[in-house]
Amino acid sequence: MFLFGRIDDMQTAPAQPLTVRGVRTVAVEVPMTHVLGTSIAVIRSAPLLLIDLETTEGVTGRTYVFCYRPMGARLIADLVAEAAAIIKGQRVAPLDIAALLAQRFALFGITGVVRMALSGLDAALWDALAIAHGLPLTACLGSAPRRIPAYNSNGLGLMDEPERVADEALQLLAAGFRAVKLRLGYATLERDLATTRIVRRRIPQDTVLMVDFNQALSVYEALRRGHALENEGIDWIEEPIRHDDYAGNAAVARELKTPIQIGENFNGPQAMAEALAADACDLVMPDLARIGGVSGWMQAAGLAAARGIPMSSHLFAETSAHLLAATPTCHWLEYMDWAKVLVQEPLRIEDGYAIVPNRAGCGLVWDEKAVEKYRIG
Repeated sequence: MFLFGRIDDMQTAPAQPLTVRGVRTVAVEVPMTHVLGTSIAVIRSAPLLLIDLETTEGVTGRTYVFCYRPMGARLIADLVAEAAAIIKGQRVAPLDIAALLAQRFALFGITGVVRMALSGLDAALWDALAIAHGLPLTACLGSAPRRIPAYNSNGLGLMDEPERVADEALQLLAAGFRAVKLRLGYATLERDLATTRIVRRRIPQDTVLMVDFNQALSVYEALRRGHALENEGIDWIEEPIRHDDYAGNAAVARELKTPIQIGENFNGPQAMAEALAADACDLVMPDLARIGGVSGWMQAAGLAAARGIPMSSHLFAETSAHLLAATPTCHWLEYMDWAKVLVQEPLRIEDGYAIVPNRAGCGLVWDEKAVEKYRIG
């Protein structure tokens, strides 16, 4: 499990002192192998911002941010450059730098693309620090590389034919998984039920099946559909209503037997603390780029541990696997393959588990030819 004292030691006594020299960003757009059809939008490609944190000592920390739209990549890149100018020449001490940048960006409001930029920078700083120690990131957080239960979250979006959804579920499971997530929020309850039942019938009986409404429902409709799904063999209902309606989510969580999962939109650990205080969910799944990077994640992990709340990840499988290995209430890794074509050594999935690599940092090294192929802007 993680130890905050250990984190402080790691950032104050690195194997070699590191100083921030600058940051390089590259925007890419990767076609999705499985179209992501949600109740909000159909997404066919993944705009990502690759971030390289360079030090005067020659160590480079790497991460990426999912930007939702190409425009987002441009905005986040500008903010990363602004933040990098502030910390140039600073010692690579992520907690200290996070505090400094929080102060400097306070008047902007640390939310949205500002939060995403600072989170990405934080993750890259931690990667550099772990590389300097010659340790996997999870070891820097007091744990060790291990296997993390993973579900395939690619595709499985809203489609015209339920049988097509079931076909895709079988394709996703064939990649070495034992769990998949189904997007719901069709126009009617009947369509949601029909799709769920066909998928559940056709996948192996021991497959874990989650469902995600992507905030599509009202409280009334969430209760109606949630009750109808209670005997359909699903493990959680994700974001049934607006993510920040904690009172509404609490009402849904109280009423339904199926666990309620939220958290990908938590704006920093404070938002998660407020959600937990309101009993707004049974499970949490912070997003690395919205919770505050590695530093914010570990605060969130402490909150989940204090309440005994299972904690999963949202996106960023390569780094999130390390973080979950250091999370006391580790639950599920959400796996998206968007960065697979961009890295020299993709995250391995074996028999339903992500294998946290036993190499320095997060293990992200770009395949430069692929980066050039998918570069935008």
